[in-house]
Amino acid sequence: MKIREQLEERETRILSKHATLSMNSKGREREEKPCDIRPCFQRDRDRILYSKSFRRLKDKTQVFLSPDGDHYRTRMTHTLEVSQNARTIAKALMLNEDLAEAIALGHDLGHTPFGHAGERALNDVNPGGFRHNEQSLRIVEKLENYGIGLNLTWEVRDGILNHEMNLTPGTLEGKVVRLSDKIAYMHHDMDDAIRGGILSEEDVPADLRRVIGESKREWLDTFIHDIISNSMDKDNIQMSDEIYDAFHKLRKFMFERVYTNPIAKSQEGKVEDMIKTLYSYYLDHIDKIPEYLKKMMDEGEAKERAVCDYVSSMTDRYAVAVFEEIYVPRSWGVL
Repeated sequence: MKIREQLEERETRILSKHATLSMNSKGREREEKPCDIRPCFQRDRDRILYSKSFRRLKDKTQVFLSPDGDHYRTRMTHTLEVSQNARTIAKALMLNEDLAEAIALGHDLGHTPFGHAGERALNDVNPGGFRHNEQSLRIVEKLENYGIGLNLTWEVRDGILNHEMNLTPGTLEGKVVRLSDKIAYMHHDMDDAIRGGILSEEDVPADLRRVIGESKREWLDTFIHDIISNSMDKDNIQMSDEIYDAFHKLRKFMFERVYTNPIAKSQEGKVEDMIKTLYSYYLDHIDKIPEYLKKMMDEGEAKERAVCDYVSSMTDRYAVAVFEEIYVPRSWGVL
């Protein structure tokens, strides 16, 4: 018996009856020989981890645009914190930890430079709109490996697409990631906002703190424990009514005080103008996009879609560098 088969058999003995077993995966779009060692979801996790899209997350904004401080979160550190939350919950509930981790690592691959400001800009100008969860799916299905994609399993792709709160993943592991994402960003965005002098823990309403705790650490602990205790041995991932209400109140507080804060978001208008300008530039200079995107256009992909793929893939730093190269004049260098 191969190591993979031993691991798959162990899942049947150890995991919850509600878990997604690797051997029961709905499979990949393109059939391929299974790995001798790794079950399919572990293999997917590795493919995401080694992708270029994942590496670019280290230079993409989480909340604060290109922060100078070394301790502010980026899109990559956000992703790692989502993964940690999801693995903790999945392991406690005896769900498939490999599947939860793969979804978590891949859920934000499609984010634009400069976070949601870049997303809004591309959504405004691209005829088909732009949503980062759909772009994350597009990356793993079509864009990675120079237009080949990663050929991930259905369960991982489903979790990546449906990690937004208004969507419903088809697996419990996907539902774990959907909540873990929101818990992670509220926790670390609060931490970054405190570091940036925008608010303090004491600014959170007292009635809310009485429910979820007095500190960021206590809030995170409260949410994760509540999910585990209310989802154990159930075919759903859920919170208690009291904590779920507090969760939404904290989320509303964060939107009012951080995500729409005029100090934290003062540069976003410039970002949106820059992204829209780059989009228009590459529409007019389509020869400058990567060759694999040109090949996709030759095969029928719309020019607007290809340009959107290129601009959305840029890191903060690269987008600024390209913009300066195109539009900012250089000093004459010959003395």
